[in-house]
Amino acid sequence: MTRISLDQAQTIVTAALKEGRTLGLKPLSVVVLDAGGHMVAFAREDGSSNLRPQIATAKASGALALGVSSRAIGDMAIERPTFVNAAAGLNPAGIVPAAGGVLIRDESGDLLGAVGVTGDTSDNDEKAAIAGVAAAGLSV
Repeated sequence: MTRISLDQAQTIVTAALKEGRTLGLKPLSVVVLDAGGHMVAFAREDGSSNLRPQIATAKASGALALGVSSRAIGDMAIERPTFVNAAAGLNPAGIVPAAGGVLIRDESGDLLGAVGVTGDTSDNDEKAAIAGVAAAGLSV
């Protein structure tokens, strides 16, 4: 089984935060989970509100739980709100159906984990997440 390394996870977190600063975003919180949903790396910028760690984790964990980005889960929630609400209740870390949680894959397409970003608009959170994954030489 392919695993995400601590070095890769820290690179994703650092690069996502750097992208946030480059774009002038509000303070971000970034989490990287392995394919089993366990936290590998996390950082919360100064000024980030106190619920942000849980939101970032729920974005990433939801992506892992349903096998799609949290943006896709947001679309799913419009079409099938009862399903997404029920799934959120089943997932120990919850599910946040808003952009900012993306799957992380290696060069072979194998699932390594997910990253969740929160703190600015969902679209900007997703931009930072994708930049972090790319900086680690991985794909979404």
